[in-house]
Amino acid sequence: MKKFTILDHELVPKHVLLTKEEKRELLERLAIRPDQLPWIRASDPVAKLIGAKPGDIVKIIRKSPTAGESIAYRFVVP
Repeated sequence: MKKFTILDHELVPKHVLLTKEEKRELLERLAIRPDQLPWIRASDPVAKLIGAKPGDIVKIIRKSPTAGESIAYRFVVP
């Protein structure tokens, strides 16, 4: 039997850790520092589940009725 996690719930959007290369490309494209992104705490249940550490950037992919898909980024803080 599969163990249920909060990521399995339909209302929890998909969370993906960016690689170092993806992080660098995102920051260059937006011309910002990581701390200028909205924050997510490392103690957040989803951040803990995906192994996010302070300094990481998480890509959050939400389903949107109007846009189809909405992407947001969060900077992981302690």
